Amino acid sequence: MVSNVCGTQILEIRWHGRGGQGAKTAALLFGEAALETGKYIQAFPEYGPERMGAPVVAFNRLSDEMIRTHSGIKEPDIVVVLDPTLIEVANVMSGLKDGGILLINTEETPEQIKIRYKLEGKNIKIFCVNASKIALECVGRDVPNTPMLGALVKATGVFNYDTMMESIEAKLNVKFRGRDEIIKGNLASIKRAYEEVKSEC
Repeated sequence: MVSNVCGTQILEIRWHGRGGQGAKTAALLFGEAALETGKYIQAFPEYGPERMGAPVVAFNRLSDEMIRTHSGIKEPDIVVVLDPTLIEVANVMSGLKDGGILLINTEETPEQIKIRYKLEGKNIKIFCVNASKIALECVGRDVPNTPMLGALVKATGVFNYDTMMESIEAKLNVKFRGRDEIIKGNLASIKRAYEEVKSEC
């Protein structure tokens, strides 16, 4: 079994963001890190308008066994929201399984989110982290995708933090070869989000 989250054998994650926030990149990095732990993985976007600021959806599936499903994810175990304004306009909660996880990039607390979006009484676990602030302070740009990776690993316990960091560092070294500041900033942002993500009391 991939994880005890929701008791599922195939763990399904749906990412919601806006064009330019890196939802697709985050799903790919998360999938590649999981692959290196021996999991079977899928990481893919849902193609639509690709203009800056337009809603974007991406997906992950993780399993200890071969994954034979190839459709979009309608009933995720985990929903990751890179832009909290999408909660009201994009129906991000659609299909989230009973006992599932909602992880949001926000300065608000899980308790505030629960009240604001009338989530009281729902059997979901809410996690919040100010990934935009972390990205601005560590990378110099409001691109919250990499911090959200750290928060996701902490919230789910899907795989080992050090394993994820090694995998992502290797990918960043290829993508940003010779640009040590960007690599270090992204890694620092992941570490901070892992440490700062909050769940309900």
